[in-house]
Amino acid sequence: MKKLSVLQTIACILAYFVGTQFGFELWQVAVFAWLPIFLGGCIWLWWFRNVFFFRDPERRIPHGDNLILSPADGRLMYLYPVKAGEVTSDKKGKKIRISELTKTEMKDAQGWLLGIYMTPFDVHYNRAPIDGEIRTLHYHRTGTNLPMVDLWEYVNFTLLRKAVDMFAAPFHLENERMTMQIQNGKMVCFLILIADRFVNKIIRFFQEGQQVRKGDKISFIERGSQTDLFIPYERISFRVRPGEQVYAGKTIIAALEQ
Repeated sequence: MKKLSVLQTIACILAYFVGTQFGFELWQVAVFAWLPIFLGGCIWLWWFRNVFFFRDPERRIPHGDNLILSPADGRLMYLYPVKAGEVTSDKKGKKIRISELTKTEMKDAQGWLLGIYMTPFDVHYNRAPIDGEIRTLHYHRTGTNLPMVDLWEYVNFTLLRKAVDMFAAPFHLENERMTMQIQNGKMVCFLILIADRFVNKIIRFFQEGQQVRKGDKISFIERGSQTDLFIPYERISFRVRPGEQVYAGKTIIAALEQ
């Protein structure tokens, strides 16, 4: 809302100077420029928040028992190995326990951790990356969520299409989140759904103990948010790399080596 107000103010100032250059009076600028700018901005904001943001496009789900699909729409920000239950941040140069992210006991887990950031322009339905049963469903509440990105980081991965490594940032360890464990006879994976500053809640569509199919919608997070995926296997063949745009239930993230 604040960004829209700033843009409206700038547009109104420009309209005033352009109007005066062409000899328009103040009331004419107000009626034919300022009023349409204000009304147009309000209509666009209502449509964006109540229609566009809740869109739910159909997805053709890839088949393959050993395939792991993207759980979210967004940009893949990082991909780190997990060794002895710890992840080493290239950006900060320190080790983070995987249990600090999941807020559950993970012991000495091995595997891979990747993070997908969802901008307000991405579809915000999360989908199951594999078939299986929801074994763990842990909700971690916090007082006030921290903002995930600053303006320059946002410009980098939305406009310049560059990866921004947000691993181990303060929000990554402190914000509200929900951890889901999905397991079948062949594999298991963990989803960590992390809420952004202005997110009201994380909505889930399944209960612990229920079965999900690969590509099923399992949750919805409002506004900008992040989904981490922990795959507790070392022998993984990845099909994506940091900086790429991925799509929930559509993009093949990796394949478990046979």
